[in-house]
Amino acid sequence: MNGRILVFNCHEAWVYQLRLLAKRLDIVVGLPGRHTETWDAALRPVPPNSRLVSLAEVLAARETYDCIITHNLTDLLDAKPLLGPRLFVIHLTLHGMILEQNARTDAQEFRRAVAQYVRQINAHVIAISRLKGASWGFPDHLVPLSAHPKDYLPWQGYLARGLRISNYILRRARTLHWDFHQRAFAGVPVTLVGHNPELTGVCASRDWSALKQILSRHRFFIHTAHPELEDGYNMATLEAMAAGLPVLSNRHPTSPITHGVDGFLSDDPDELNAYAQRLLTDRELAREMGQAAQRTVSKAFSEAAFRAAMVRALESARQNWTRATASSAA
Repeated sequence: MNGRILVFNCHEAWVYQLRLLAKRLDIVVGLPGRHTETWDAALRPVPPNSRLVSLAEVLAARETYDCIITHNLTDLLDAKPLLGPRLFVIHLTLHGMILEQNARTDAQEFRRAVAQYVRQINAHVIAISRLKGASWGFPDHLVPLSAHPKDYLPWQGYLARGLRISNYILRRARTLHWDFHQRAFAGVPVTLVGHNPELTGVCASRDWSALKQILSRHRFFIHTAHPELEDGYNMATLEAMAAGLPVLSNRHPTSPITHGVDGFLSDDPDELNAYAQRLLTDRELAREMGQAAQRTVSKAFSEAAFRAAMVRALESARQNWTRATASSAA
């Protein structure tokens, strides 16, 4: 094989983690359904040792890859003519995806169809969290997200505002407990960053460097989520913790936050509002809790853990492909 991985362009922050594997990457851009036709530099720079390619170019070249990494069923179908092991990454809960797409889909039937198809093509399936993997029927093969304080600027927190980072938050309102967010942070100055065309005055950061500046300036970070539809954290939460921001959230069984240590948790909107007001007036408390958040993310979501889990996943995908190839040749 040529030592190169093919990865479809989706979830740039996740794809950027693949730089930790020190492999060459072909990243497929120009895919439908995206708000940008190419790599979204507002989220992350293009990883080192990477090249951006179109699906047509990949199909015409007919290379064999060490692994073909996909993020949805459309990717898997598009990759069908290509040669190489397949890896299917689950980023969303199944019920959350169905809800956000307003799909009339029976979750149980869809789950069975997906399981049958990935067996048919001998793909290996991983998930970024146990909640998301279990919702699709794949709870055992996890590759945790990663974030590291070394990638971010020193925290300043001089801007007495909360920060939330999310794309299409109104379309994901139920998944992200947007109604609770609005009640909990009423009267609290909050900056919303992300691609949200439905919201006036809200926009994505210019690039990752600008995002780091935004994280450095703000006092605390906000993440709210429905416990059955989304994890108690996401990549934005982890990078905020790595940047030294305490996190405010509703109580969630998968939250990495310890109440009163590296953030505040409450299902009472008035109580969470009071915690926000406390951090707005006490920058030193925010600093101490943010430092605790950095320790938490470094321990629970390390780059080493991501790298090790991805290496295992790539090997499982290779073994599936090898067995299938040997069986078809027999």
